[in-house]
Amino acid sequence: MNPFSKHFAPSGLELGRRDFIKKSVLGGVSLGAMAGLPIEDLVAHVTSGVNRNSSPSDLKITDLRYVLVDHLDRATPIIRIDTNQGIYGLGEVRENADPRLALKLKSKILGQNPCNVERIFKSIKRYGGQYKEGSGVAAIETACWDLAGKAFGVPCWQMLGGRFRDKIRLYTDFMGDANFDNLAPRIKHRTEVEGFTWIKMTRCYYVVGAIEGGYVYETENILSQKGIDALVEYFGKVRDLIGYDIPVSADHFRASDLNSMIRLGKAVEPFKLAWMEDPLRWQNTAQLKQLKESIEIPVLTGENMYLKESFKEICDAQAVDIVHPDQASAGGLLETKKIGDYAQDKGISMAQHFTGTAISYMANVHIAAATENSMVLEFHQEGDEIPEMLNMVNVVEDKPIYADGFAYVPDEAPGLGITLNEEGIKAILHPKDRSYFKPTLEWNEWI
Repeated sequence: MNPFSKHFAPSGLELGRRDFIKKSVLGGVSLGAMAGLPIEDLVAHVTSGVNRNSSPSDLKITDLRYVLVDHLDRATPIIRIDTNQGIYGLGEVRENADPRLALKLKSKILGQNPCNVERIFKSIKRYGGQYKEGSGVAAIETACWDLAGKAFGVPCWQMLGGRFRDKIRLYTDFMGDANFDNLAPRIKHRTEVEGFTWIKMTRCYYVVGAIEGGYVYETENILSQKGIDALVEYFGKVRDLIGYDIPVSADHFRASDLNSMIRLGKAVEPFKLAWMEDPLRWQNTAQLKQLKESIEIPVLTGENMYLKESFKEICDAQAVDIVHPDQASAGGLLETKKIGDYAQDKGISMAQHFTGTAISYMANVHIAAATENSMVLEFHQEGDEIPEMLNMVNVVEDKPIYADGFAYVPDEAPGLGITLNEEGIKAILHPKDRSYFKPTLEWNEWI
């Protein structure tokens, strides 16, 4: 033993005090006004914002329940994770997916501290998969972030590293309609009255499908010249209607033929599309890269991809211009932020896919706030669908979560910034299952 250690080595108490003061200074705590206070008082001061209705270190998961809602004509499971201290967290299994994707994982998380979000996520992520198979994992991850935020009294975006923006640009969708006269008034209303500054023309195959013999799919997946000509006319009408100040994206071509997509991309280049969405299967990295290098329109994909590892391949290959994760499939809040951060390191932007309820919407809002390269978030809801979505939840903060074509980020509301509105949820229960967060004891043991 060093004979001088007893004279110079700090005691355990002194080491704790020094370490605390060092960390407090780094964390922005002003110690000047508290000089001479006992360490216990300092601790009490810096943790004064923590929600002591729940002691975060003692928080335990006691249950996982779900409700099935009918929103946007889709059966969407919302999960609720309960705890031993009376607070709950919300998550969402992706639309038309099975609630059992989350329920099967209940036994893996019972008794766990939900504040250990990444630990829980890493223990269950192997049970997810591509497309909607990962949405059970994502729902649990989201609910854990919501719980952690409530326990510590901070918004999810703060726990993800802080925010880059306090409002999120939204893009609105328009399903393809071969009769453009029917569609034009809706486009004008959403852009000129509701304030949307980005639109996406969805289900373009409706347009080309209206031309007899113009579109071959299901077998060859080849877009004919008649189909290409129909889309050229279609996007010409869109641009004549709204001009070139508003970005226009395009989706759903129902083709998987590289040559068809190259021909289509070149044909619609004059209309300056913001992106072509999923023009080829996302698994075809080499073909996506070839398409990207062949046309002057950005290529985007990713809504059905699970985990950062899937996105790394297309980013490393520079196969796309924009990644398009859906947090309800990609793995939740932190995993989607990691995807965006990885893409940014590779010089690639991120747009966010979303087709769910207010729970998934708010999860996306926090991700978009905390991820630097997130440029726009999808918003399907239109007309009566908007109040239906908003009535599902109570907003904790006196601040709208949606207005004038933008999503607004909560300033201080903890977790996702919302609580459940029981009446709003019960008004849209799906006919397949009208139960309301009933017990799920049969899922307490691993199957």
